[in-house]
Amino acid sequence: MSETDPVTIGEALHIGRQMIPPLEARLLLEAVVNRPATWLIAHDKDAFAAEQWTRYRSFLQRAADGEPIPYITGRAMFYGRPFVVNQQVLIPRPETEELVEKALKAASQFDRPHIVDVGTGSGCIAVTLGCELTIFGAVVTAVDSSESALAIARKNWRQLAPTNSRTRLSFGVSDLLDRVAGPIHLLIANLPYVTDEEFDALDPSVRGFEPPHALRGGSDGLNLIKQLLQQATQLMAPKGIILLEIGWQQGESAQKLARSYFPQAAVILHKDLANRDRIVEVRLQ
Repeated sequence: MSETDPVTIGEALHIGRQMIPPLEARLLLEAVVNRPATWLIAHDKDAFAAEQWTRYRSFLQRAADGEPIPYITGRAMFYGRPFVVNQQVLIPRPETEELVEKALKAASQFDRPHIVDVGTGSGCIAVTLGCELTIFGAVVTAVDSSESALAIARKNWRQLAPTNSRTRLSFGVSDLLDRVAGPIHLLIANLPYVTDEEFDALDPSVRGFEPPHALRGGSDGLNLIKQLLQQATQLMAPKGIILLEIGWQQGESAQKLARSYFPQAAVILHKDLANRDRIVEVRLQ
């Protein structure tokens, strides 16, 4: 069947499932017709528009070549919301939703907190906090060293911001905390933490498409985390909290690093739903 042959929606999906995994084929089809899966089922006998068929075939080929589905569709779900993504930002991971859960609980302990999200990327953490927080007067500062990433983050806030939000978001270029003013009540960071060795072994769909600078954390994966903690010593508010997402093999070394900069703080290691080390929490006294 050629790209110009007429097909039904059901036939298109069948063809897609022969090229890539069934779920991926369905997600791409949903994106092309801008309809949910239930609509596809109810209209499987409907004719597929020629331009949509051409676009779907293109999407299928890109997926078959290894490109991640969110980059093809331009959308990734995070915390129940559709975030705009492109190859300038990482695709949000489910593990980072656990970081957001802990950030929401931590923020509730402060009155009018200043929350800082470092390395915001698509803005998935900062924007989600802006949508979920109910603390009057909370301020979220989202920073990144990449202007192109910040453009995506701002777009996501414009599209997803609630009309009655009590939280104010600001976005800015900063090398970690270089251009951030304290005091910071809650510092959140999902910085690059993939080691050089791990990077070489990453799946080609990650290594070949996602931005390397947003993944690589040096020989031990902790280069930027170390710099951030050093900067944070001068900016954290009394009884402030730091939440850091880390690699699954970095729990002990990341805890040790945090204690070296905040020797009086409580440093807690949290595991993710797969029971792997994932979040380091630093609670200042």
